[in-house]
Amino acid sequence: MSEDAVKVVRNGRVLEVTLDRPKANAIDTVTSRRMGDVFQDFRDDPELGVAIITGGGQKFFSAGWDLKAAAEGEAADSDWGVGGFGGLQELPDLNKPVIAAVNGMAVGGGFEVAISADLIVAADHARFALPEINVGILADAATVKLPRRIPHHVAMDMLLTGRWMEADEALRWGLVNEVLPVDQLMARAREIANLLADGPPLVFTAIKDVMRRTEHLPVQEAFNKVTSLEFDTVRTLYRSEDMLEGARAFAEKRAPVWKGR
Repeated sequence: MSEDAVKVVRNGRVLEVTLDRPKANAIDTVTSRRMGDVFQDFRDDPELGVAIITGGGQKFFSAGWDLKAAAEGEAADSDWGVGGFGGLQELPDLNKPVIAAVNGMAVGGGFEVAISADLIVAADHARFALPEINVGILADAATVKLPRRIPHHVAMDMLLTGRWMEADEALRWGLVNEVLPVDQLMARAREIANLLADGPPLVFTAIKDVMRRTEHLPVQEAFNKVTSLEFDTVRTLYRSEDMLEGARAFAEKRAPVWKGR
C-alpha cells in the first residue's frame, strides 16, 4: 500500500516523487517512512541530481498528517522514518536540490513538506494553511521554519489563526517562486529540474550545506567559517577538478562539463 501511495519515476538525473493517497494525499507513518526511504536513496544515488515532489490529482498537494490514523491511535511522536514527517524535513545531509510542485491544497504537514523543498512552484489554484490550531496540535516544523521564510507577522497570522493563504499571496510574500496554470505546473518543474541537473553538483552541495550550518550564526562568524574552508563541502569544492573545469570553460567560451569531483 505504501509503495502504491508513493510513486517514483526517474528521468535521467531527475527523480519525480508523487504522493498519491486519494482523497487528500494525507500522510500516515507507513507512507512517511516510505517517503523517507525514497529521499534517502535519492540523496545517496550519485546518478541522481534533482528531485521533484508533487501530489496526485489536482485538489491536494497533501493534507498533512492523516487524522484518521491519529484518531485510531497513531501518535504525533510516532516513528515517521529516517527523514522525519514526509521524508524531507529531517533527512540529514540532503545536499541536492528539491523542487516542490504544489498542485493543490498544501495543508498542515503537507505545507511543512512543501517548505522543506528548496524551490516551490505552485498551481494558481493552490492554497496553503496551518489549521493545527483548530485541532489542538502544534504545527511544529512550520513554527520553526515559517518565520524564517516569510515576514514574522505573516507567519504568526497563519500559525495563530489557521487561515488560508492563496497562491498569489504566497507569491507576494516570497513563499513560492512561481505561480502557473495547473496544466503548466509539471512542465515548469521539470524545466527547472533539468536546468539544475546540468549544473555543478559540488556547488549545489556546498550551497545547501553552508546555508544549513550557518543559518543560526552571526554573519561575520558564518563568513569566516566559509572563507577558512572549515566546511568539508567547501574545501572539497575549492580543491576539485570541477572548479578548474569551470575556469577553463569560461576562458575557452564553452559550456563546462561537470564531473562532481
